[in-house]
Amino acid sequence: MASLFSGRLVGSHIGMTGEVTLRGRVLPVGGIKMKVLAAHRAGLTKVILPKCNESDMDELPEEVRQSIESLPVEWIDEALKIALVP
Repeated sequence: MASLFSGRLVGSHIGMTGEVTLRGRVLPVGGIKMKVLAAHRAGLTKVILPKCNESDMDELPEEVRQSIESLPVEWIDEALKIALVP
């Protein structure tokens, strides 16, 4: 929706996961390992994930961690700055 209302596209190499509260806080979610592995298989190079899930990246194989950049965020405005192409 942010993309539609702002007229800015989401970068095609970026994936995102997390839950957002009504006040904009990004909450942790489960299954980070599987989600990042799927993003890697799809050819994504960056993933935006909740800051609280940052340590879940340690569960991934080294090859995946080296090829995908994790971008931890606490607030939705941080995620939008990363995701939306200027």
